[in-house]
Amino acid sequence: MSESTLLQRRHQVMGDASPLFYDEPLELVKGEGVWLIDAAGKRYLDCYNNVPCVGHCHPKVVAAMAEQAATLNIHTRYLNERVVRYAESLTATFAEPLDSLMFTCTGSEANELALRMARFATGNKGVIVSDYNYHGNTTTLAAVTTALPSSEPFSMHARAVPIPCLYHADGTPEQVADRYVAKVAEAIAELQAAGVGLAAMLIDTLFANEGIPRLPAGYLERVAKLVREAGGLLITDEVQSGFARTGDHLWGHQSHPLVPDIVTLGKPMGNGFPLAGVVTSRERVETFGRSNMYFNTFGGSPVAAAVGQAVLDVITEEDLQGNARRQGAKLNAELHRLAERHSIIGDVRGQGLFFAVELVRDRSSREPAGLEARRIVNSMRQRGVLISKIGGDDNILKIRPPLVFEAEHGELFIDTLDQVLSEL
Repeated sequence: MSESTLLQRRHQVMGDASPLFYDEPLELVKGEGVWLIDAAGKRYLDCYNNVPCVGHCHPKVVAAMAEQAATLNIHTRYLNERVVRYAESLTATFAEPLDSLMFTCTGSEANELALRMARFATGNKGVIVSDYNYHGNTTTLAAVTTALPSSEPFSMHARAVPIPCLYHADGTPEQVADRYVAKVAEAIAELQAAGVGLAAMLIDTLFANEGIPRLPAGYLERVAKLVREAGGLLITDEVQSGFARTGDHLWGHQSHPLVPDIVTLGKPMGNGFPLAGVVTSRERVETFGRSNMYFNTFGGSPVAAAVGQAVLDVITEEDLQGNARRQGAKLNAELHRLAERHSIIGDVRGQGLFFAVELVRDRSSREPAGLEARRIVNSMRQRGVLISKIGGDDNILKIRPPLVFEAEHGELFIDTLDQVLSEL
């Protein structure tokens, strides 16, 4: 069957507005490690997907899923040692007082639940997000989304603040931090004046959708202090930055000297299996639970727990955090070498195995090269390497491979990108 016929069938039953990557969509039929294989047998180096964080179809994860599915799969309103053991293993990776887990199936559910808990705990309604964010597709989250089209009007109980990037902002790092911290203070004051107060600030501490900006030192700590002084909670979304992605830490927020009040998890938590959750203090979980009966039919099932435990075990046994750090350092050096050869690369930013390569038409004016970024992404796909793009101007290449990415994969990626850039 041709891809065009399959695309037509998809449109018939899923609608033609359902998003697909690339100008020529891919029909994928198999995955293994860092490789994806299409219906014609062509292999693609996956330099984009963080969902299969320990590699596509990792044998240990697949075996854990199959074994538990063949034994028992039920919801969390029964006792099950495997579910409790996984919750213990996961929460042990966080600093105090983040010692309790609430299961969900998706990051959207996790962020929805986190905001609900914050509003319950504080008695306030206001929420602060970044001005280019996406945290999920529920009604509440759609009303605070700024990075994707949404028919819901931006919530009157929310404020969106810009995030500083030293590549773009004028002044010293201290001056930049002062200006952008002041933006958060203004947002808090507006919410207080509106009579809704501040319940939470919801952010990804890596600010992935914003293009992994270069933050001035101390910015996040100062913002967290303002939020808490206003009676709000800091919620950090680890869907993109968590599970060893940054190399130096298991969790993205651990790159900063702060401990969030609530952490939300998703995508890589189950390596493709629908598993997500909220981590916070036992006191907060129990206080919320006494007034709100929360359970999730599929979240936290024995199969989900088996998969989640296998993911954690593989990260440890194969030292994937260390691999992200080592291979990320090599990739960072090679991307900077490419920047010396290709003036369209304005800036290279990233941590571990997560990079943002900002493309500009002129390094002085920093005019965004959005059309060029699209051409590059599609040319890479034609050559068998998968990446994507992000940022408000769609001009930032997004590079985020599975954590089993090795040196030879990095060399293939760099060589292919070099060829594509040379042909622009």
